[in-house]
Amino acid sequence: MVERKIIAVMGATGAQGGGLVRAILADPERRFAARAITRKPDSEKAQALAALGAEVVAGDSDQPASLERAFAGASGAFCVTNFWEHFSPERELEQAGAMARATRRAGVEHVVWSTLEDTRKWVPLDDARLPTLMGKYKVPHFDAKGEADAIFAAEAAPTSYLLAAFYWENFIYFGMGPRKGDDGNLVLALPLGGAPLPGIAAGDIGACAYGLFRRGPSAVGERAGVAGEVLTGSEMAAAFTRRLGRPVSFHDMPFDVYRGLGFPGAEDLGNMFQFHALLGEEFLGFRSPATARALHPKVLPFDAWLAANAERIPIG
Repeated sequence: MVERKIIAVMGATGAQGGGLVRAILADPERRFAARAITRKPDSEKAQALAALGAEVVAGDSDQPASLERAFAGASGAFCVTNFWEHFSPERELEQAGAMARATRRAGVEHVVWSTLEDTRKWVPLDDARLPTLMGKYKVPHFDAKGEADAIFAAEAAPTSYLLAAFYWENFIYFGMGPRKGDDGNLVLALPLGGAPLPGIAAGDIGACAYGLFRRGPSAVGERAGVAGEVLTGSEMAAAFTRRLGRPVSFHDMPFDVYRGLGFPGAEDLGNMFQFHALLGEEFLGFRSPATARALHPKVLPFDAWLAANAERIPIG
């Protein structure tokens, strides 16, 4: 029996990492084995992955020594950070650097790094089109990941770069779904500035990462931006109308109003949406449904995702 190569997955109990672990385990050709890395191997989510057939090991991107142990013997490694856990781009950059260096020390053959654009390359800090946040960022949860690309290029094992789109799960967990207006009717309010929005099911991001691992060395250096579908606000509202069975209209909220909503991360997200609109077609070119389908042919369009998840979306 041929021993399968191991893909070590950071953030294995999260959205992207969990999707990758499940994609590895669901592969009928069983080309790889899944090693799920988590800070809490005894957690319910970690044990659910173990029950599916994953090897579950402890690892923490804040503790570099634990990463070398977690990556040992793996041929592939998926690296991801979670800004929304701590809201610190500096910590995110440190975590990314620790993972990058650990993959090289462990002798990993292929890394997939889940990244985003460093928006400051398009909108410098002195550019007033976007407010500067935390003194040195435009979109903090994008910028630190984009800045870390250079670390992976210089200090990690051979790396592919995966750029995700807007998670449709934000409609469930981030309070971005339709809300009741003053007249009692449902309104989907997002600051899109007239631009369409590339989006994707979070689990499909992990499945697309698996597509990069299947390509192997030919994917090294590739920047693959993925989306399940690109839709206008009105098109998303129409899909909500069909699946919720209630009329939903779209309101293109001004960026400044969104930034002023006051919830944690509102300014960051407001800048993110405005960055989308400022780049326009260039941003859309970075996230392609065709690229996603090439990596994962079963990537979901929005209506299919909504059909499976509409009941989970809280309606305010």
